[in-house]
Amino acid sequence: MSENKEDMLLLERIRAGDRSGCDECVRRHAPGIYRLALRLTRNEAEAEDVMQETFLSAFKGIDRFDGRAELRTWLYRIAYNAAMMRLRRTRRDHVPLDEASEPDDGTPVPQELYDWSQVPERELEKTELRAHMEKAIGDLPGRLRTVFVMRELEDLSTEDTAQALGISAEAVKTRLHRARLWLRERLAGYFASDSRGTRR
Repeated sequence: MSENKEDMLLLERIRAGDRSGCDECVRRHAPGIYRLALRLTRNEAEAEDVMQETFLSAFKGIDRFDGRAELRTWLYRIAYNAAMMRLRRTRRDHVPLDEASEPDDGTPVPQELYDWSQVPERELEKTELRAHMEKAIGDLPGRLRTVFVMRELEDLSTEDTAQALGISAEAVKTRLHRARLWLRERLAGYFASDSRGTRR
């Protein structure tokens, strides 16, 4: 059975008041919601709160879900909005991340690129590299980090990411491209030093 079909059956159980359906929904989607929330808020306690708010909001508003998007996409949109509300409360100068337009927002233009997508798989398994990758992803500008996490780490499609964020598919592609370039520049020094044997 396809994941979408399973989710539709799950929705029917939740709408019928089946508590076990709610529990299964949480088991199935909580890990991804938590990962997204943690990477957006960069705070474990906040991520836990966002995850709880997401499911509470979803279950209360389950009748408003029309099925045009996948259940996971809908949950990610709720989680994204919950995380952004929390960030806005703590960052008065926060710029909304769900703007559909793509103005010249001052995102640094990479000057040095290293094609880290061609790094051997054994290198990617190194704990040190994973730590550098996580740090670089965490340092991505907010609107770029959100798209990168959804597309590359949570494996949402371009269309699902666009629906979750309320932006166009072209905006998703643009932000993902910028995120990849940003990460390549940030990690260029790491790989360059490794290739020269200057890193222990």
